[in-house]
Amino acid sequence: QVQLVESGGGLAQPGGSLRLSCAASRSIFSIYAMGWYRQAPGKQRELVATITNNGNTNYADSVKGRFTISRDVAKNTMYLQMNSLKPEDTAVYYCSAQWNSVYWGQGTQVTVSS
Repeated sequence: QVQLVESGGGLAQPGGSLRLSCAASRSIFSIYAMGWYRQAPGKQRELVATITNNGNTNYADSVKGRFTISRDVAKNTMYLQMNSLKPEDTAVYYCSAQWNSVYWGQGTQVTVSS
């Protein structure tokens, strides 16, 4: 069973930054894709960003230019650098990883508030 463990969430002020990490218990060298999703209270889970095995990235329009997804294959870890945070970025952030199956982390809370 693959485990994904997110970290780095917390409280940030509007305009601030946070960096989320997602550590996988399995090598991500041959992974198909990884991604970050988020779910705000009362809303459906939505895509934030994805990165494929060859490094191609995709972002939700709402985070383009502010968030950056990346990965470190040697550390089996994916990151989400979040800059210029807005209150509407407040949500539980989940990482996902797809080999033959899709796996999810437990989520980490991000709260943007003054």
